[in-house]
Amino acid sequence: MARRSKPHGQERFGEAVATFRKHGGMLRTMEAIRLGVHPRTLYAMRDAGVLERLGRGLYRLADLPPLGDPDLVSVALRVPDGVLCLISALSFHEITTQIPHEVYLALKRGAEPPRLDHPPVRAFWFGERAFSEGIETHQLDGVPVRVYGAAKTVVDCFKYRNKLGLETAIEALKLYLRRKRGSPNELMRLARVCRVEKVMQPYVEALL
Repeated sequence: MARRSKPHGQERFGEAVATFRKHGGMLRTMEAIRLGVHPRTLYAMRDAGVLERLGRGLYRLADLPPLGDPDLVSVALRVPDGVLCLISALSFHEITTQIPHEVYLALKRGAEPPRLDHPPVRAFWFGERAFSEGIETHQLDGVPVRVYGAAKTVVDCFKYRNKLGLETAIEALKLYLRRKRGSPNELMRLARVCRVEKVMQPYVEALL
């Protein structure tokens, strides 16, 4: 009896799934292809429900536990040079009452704007020193995500107070001093880096 051939696109599912698992269960299209997954196999796995699409060019094994922070993870993977900032970073550090409805992302001045269909991203371009200061890397769902530390984020909110509102920056400062018990000296050092020392100093002194 002639042996029935497997449907096209499924013959290498096992190898492709193993490749995904070896790399944390999540890969960008170009990474998967570079690792030996044929594009037709990739799209057949998507159509069969083996992979879920997190965004343009980003796939994850569907049988994995749900992501805790899918939007942040997706942006971190697709814009690895960016840094979570402002409202997104405030929310990450739990020093705001605001709920971000888009991912706030810092990019180095001159960088190309991110081209993402989902999630919505609001980009801000920082100068060299302001961009590189205060970056932390945290693991979210097994993915390294870059985010500004709490003190740097508070300072950035004062720098961008005209876009976010001064009340947002003041609330972040109050919560930072109350919950993080951070050093006022570190706040003012970063304020000098970001050129908002004179703006922030009266508020810091009033809250100490």
